[in-house]
Amino acid sequence: MDRTGRLARTSRPPRLLAAVTAAVLAAGALVASAQTARAAADTELVSNGGFEAALDGWSCTAGSGTAVASPVHGGAKALKATPAGSDNAQCSQTVTVTPDSTYTLSSWVQGGYVHLGASGTGTTDVSTWTQSAPSWQQLTTTFKTGANTTSVTIYTHGWYGTGAYYADDVSLLGPGGGPAQLPAAPTALTAGSATSSSIALNWAASSGATGYNVYQGGSEVLSVSGTSADVTGLAASTAYTFQVTATNTAGESAKSAAVTASTTSGGGGNPGGGLPTHALVGYLHTSFANGSGYTRMADVPDSWDIIDLAFGEPTSVTSGDIRFSLCPVSQCPGVESAADFKAAIKAKQAAGKKVLISIGGQNGQVQLATTAARDTFVSSVSKIIDEYGLDGLDVDFEGHSLSLNTGDTDFRNPTTPVVVNLISALKTLKAKYGAKFVLSMAPETFFVQLGYQYYGSGPWGGQDPRCGAYLPVIHALRDDLTLLHVQDYNSGPIMGLDNQYHSMGGADFHIAMTDMLLTGFPVAGDTGRMFPALRPDQVAIGLPASTNAGNGYTAPAEVTKALDCLTKKANCGSYQTHGSRPGLRGLMTWSVNWDRFSGGEFSKNFDAYPWS
Repeated sequence: MDRTGRLARTSRPPRLLAAVTAAVLAAGALVASAQTARAAADTELVSNGGFEAALDGWSCTAGSGTAVASPVHGGAKALKATPAGSDNAQCSQTVTVTPDSTYTLSSWVQGGYVHLGASGTGTTDVSTWTQSAPSWQQLTTTFKTGANTTSVTIYTHGWYGTGAYYADDVSLLGPGGGPAQLPAAPTALTAGSATSSSIALNWAASSGATGYNVYQGGSEVLSVSGTSADVTGLAASTAYTFQVTATNTAGESAKSAAVTASTTSGGGGNPGGGLPTHALVGYLHTSFANGSGYTRMADVPDSWDIIDLAFGEPTSVTSGDIRFSLCPVSQCPGVESAADFKAAIKAKQAAGKKVLISIGGQNGQVQLATTAARDTFVSSVSKIIDEYGLDGLDVDFEGHSLSLNTGDTDFRNPTTPVVVNLISALKTLKAKYGAKFVLSMAPETFFVQLGYQYYGSGPWGGQDPRCGAYLPVIHALRDDLTLLHVQDYNSGPIMGLDNQYHSMGGADFHIAMTDMLLTGFPVAGDTGRMFPALRPDQVAIGLPASTNAGNGYTAPAEVTKALDCLTKKANCGSYQTHGSRPGLRGLMTWSVNWDRFSGGEFSKNFDAYPWS
């Protein structure tokens, strides 16, 4: 154009002008064609992203989500999801994608603390969030899929203790994934290092695989995401045969060629501490009274294989000085003398029973924040064990006894003093009393299985620092640990390895929570930080003995279903375990007193169970 804005005259010959014009038009067509091809490649992959079909295609935890007509960003409906208790109101959808491809994830959101993210990308999982969106705000993030990734899970969620959030017009743009093909059977399966109770396996990656199943003697025992696994819970000096299959959304491949390997001779930790193959554990109210009535040690029924004396408590939260005494006569009129109590303990031990001092409980907060408190803990607990001639120690730290400092993110290398000092104290006690020392732990699900989703205060802070705080203690002491019986009660909904939330009170909860311990899991979803499986003989299920004993009572028929599924892979319901574990140690309950109060319902069901 010239300065007047009119078209300037050209001196080009007409034919040359026509040729240039044709070339420009051709180039423009090429650009348009490329843009069209790119647009065609970037497909909208979210099903029902506007929630016009309510929650069709979406899964929301603990019934937290619903479709509402107001407020909406576009269309006639939007998602409303409300966090409650330990549930963050996550709504998710699994989408088929193409390997080695870039995707853009976005959603319009409204409310406080709204998160948008994608997991299972095969590279770096992504998330973005807003602390406050009083009106509709768009969240956007991008990610690239891994070489073998054929599906990802996209999600929205809120945060604990906050109000409802809204989401609408969720979008995932990128190359659409075709129907997934079965992966090929894994190759190059080899056995690595072995101990008296475990064998390490490695194999080559299978194209298109998103996970692998490990088979021992023809039975599935593990599911992992990588190309290695440690098979635990094995007998010493024994040969085992293993195979591996590859899995993705299309199903499971054929099995690999088999490999045979043997465990070494020797102990392998503390395989039971002289316990029967299947044991019943109960807490005995010895230092306090409640509505269940006092039970003398001599009157504890023979069904109970481990009797945990409840409780040894600290003189103050941070002192580490643990004291234990029998219930005062004024509170427990039927209490025996100290001499009779000690004699009854010896009689139980002569009958093959184990009697432990349980430290903590609901009211006994113990924080070993200093090395001085650690040393006092060791000396004071030793004094109790020696005075009463006990077989060991049960760690029942609850409440705020254990939490993780900000920045303490690796359960394998903890730095928080209360955790580090507890580990040191327990190792010292184990070394002092030797191989026959029985060490058990009774954490709540919040401190163990919740670690599958959250660990400590999290990468951005703001999480409860107690999330998963028992994991470093369990892991550091796994070779010394006789028994872990997580309290499957007084718990909110917890996500299992099927990425679904499970609620206490039925067989499903016990199956899912116990399977996590026997399979292992990535801590806070990080597959580079796997919490290894415990041996089946190290695990028992913790339940209330009756409706009076606490929240989460499970009827005997449901307890039987849980045992059937875990030990025989039968009566499993909707949750399928990662193998059968006939060596599962047994059951724990709160408490011996409450079971006697209810006519022995819990112990009688255990005694009658056909383990084989």
